[in-house]
Amino acid sequence: MSEATQPGEPGADGPVGPDRAGTSVGTAGTGTSAGTSAVVVGGGLAGITAALSLADAGVRVTLLEGRPRLGGLAFSFRRGELTVDNGQHVFLRCCTAYRWFLDRIDATSLAPLQDRLDVPVLDADGTPGRRLGRIGRTALPVPLHLARSLATYQHLSLTERAKVGRAALALKALDLDDPALDDQDFGSWLAAHGQSERAVEALWDLVGVATLNAVAGDSSLGLAAMVFKTGLLSDPGAADIGWARVPLGELHDTLARKALGSAGVRTEVRTRVTSISRHENGRWSVQVPGETIDADTVVLAVPQREAHDLLPAGALDAPERLLEIGDAPILNVHVVYDRKVLTRPFFAALGSPVQWVFDRTEASGLREGQYLALSQSAAQLEIDEPVAVLRERYLPELERLLPAARDAEVKDFFVTRERTATFAPAPGVGRLRPGARTKAPGLYLAGAWTATGWPATMESAVRSGAGAAAAALGALGRPRDHLLRFEETARTLPGDAPPAPGRTPAGTGASPRGGLR
Repeated sequence: MSEATQPGEPGADGPVGPDRAGTSVGTAGTGTSAGTSAVVVGGGLAGITAALSLADAGVRVTLLEGRPRLGGLAFSFRRGELTVDNGQHVFLRCCTAYRWFLDRIDATSLAPLQDRLDVPVLDADGTPGRRLGRIGRTALPVPLHLARSLATYQHLSLTERAKVGRAALALKALDLDDPALDDQDFGSWLAAHGQSERAVEALWDLVGVATLNAVAGDSSLGLAAMVFKTGLLSDPGAADIGWARVPLGELHDTLARKALGSAGVRTEVRTRVTSISRHENGRWSVQVPGETIDADTVVLAVPQREAHDLLPAGALDAPERLLEIGDAPILNVHVVYDRKVLTRPFFAALGSPVQWVFDRTEASGLREGQYLALSQSAAQLEIDEPVAVLRERYLPELERLLPAARDAEVKDFFVTRERTATFAPAPGVGRLRPGARTKAPGLYLAGAWTATGWPATMESAVRSGAGAAAAALGALGRPRDHLLRFEETARTLPGDAPPAPGRTPAGTGASPRGGLR
């Protein structure tokens, strides 16, 4: 009943280095042989992607991560017999970059997609026989692919459904390249387009909170429009949901390390970078406890505040803007029952503090009973609540939503908290997010918080890593064609839906993380 700890995480909170005898000066990559070299600082999805992309182009790469494992904020840990993901992470069919990443680390089969979008939505306050609604799609062209689902979505009135349809068409018409969208909030735009509080709760926030990690009123219209246009209004199959059927650590740590090793990347964990500096000859020195590593190129794939502290003077015109990018928390509630209480793989909830619930029994290794994970995005008001308070709040809510839980015994209840899970997608955040290039030659930025056009998702992280690698390879004169094939790769992956006539799959996508990221 206590809050879950994350064993083996000492490197996450302070400088922890490997055991090394004295100070040595080396070159990034294996050995010190001549050739182009790079150091990638940060072993999350952005850093892993950058390292693989550089190595695939023939660059000798060293990847440095302060934690004892790779994967950033999408990882697993052990709790007794359970293997627990820190949060429920999913992606969509339109997340071509993340799907490319899965293919690159040989993990596609471990994180399959739905054949067709199908989201059960349970209304805790609904009358018997009308508690369950569904959001789904057909194979018809956009936007008709959602017409049947909207027409039968019983959590909204007929009038509200009609107004949702008109708002969706207005959203589809927005120009995502218009910088003015970033200064507006999504909630005000929805209100101006006739959306009721119920419509916002039962549809727009149902999707938006999970992907943006903020309610509509706190979200940039630009980011919200990107999510909805790409995920729901670009291609019939764009929003089909995928998630890992194994622990995230098996993907983002175990298989990622294997792929990095096969690519020749030197990977060092428990190794926190203390400083970076540029020599007069144009090369870079990266300082870690006990060692200085020289390289031609450095990619900083760390959170924005850590990047700010490591950036040399003059690398950005206004580095203080990085500190203005806010953070948003995600809370995950984990409940283990002595029996099966949920018969579907997941559902979303209305009329309850519960947002999304996933069955993690098989993935966790649980042998008896059922393990449910509740993803709670935009959790500012709950992130520091004691476990006992959260238990008193969420167990009765699960009993309201799942009648079978009323007679079940709770074998374990714990929470995981990510206080800085994502950057806050507030209006105006777009102007604060830097691109991959800095003013310091050979120094690049990566991370979901950089200017990818997407909120803080796995898709955004992978795209940022590929973007930083592409910029670096361009400056180094190395080939980079392999970085430009996300869409082509996604089209050939198992289970992919054929594109609609005359269309290609969307090039970017929201990958909900934590809340549904």
